[in-house]
Amino acid sequence: MFARRRQRPVVRFYTRQGCGVCARAAELVAREAHRAEVRVIDVDSDPDLERRYGVRVPVVALDDVEVSELELAPGQLRQAVRAARRGSRAAR
Repeated sequence: MFARRRQRPVVRFYTRQGCGVCARAAELVAREAHRAEVRVIDVDSDPDLERRYGVRVPVVALDDVEVSELELAPGQLRQAVRAARRGSRAAR
């Protein structure tokens, strides 16, 4: 019998080029989401995303739930990823 592979949490980082706050948040995402799959999404690449997020970037979502917008506090994403990983283990 094959063991079921554990799903890693998915972090979606909504950003745009030339955004200084986004650049600082990107550093935190890189440091704190090492146990998650990170997808970086430029909101200006899609008109629907541009309308949805407007000037609210950066936005960080974990498994499709927004964790932060505009500012990501140190430790905030790491804590959310840990909680998501515990939740996925409990669901097994």
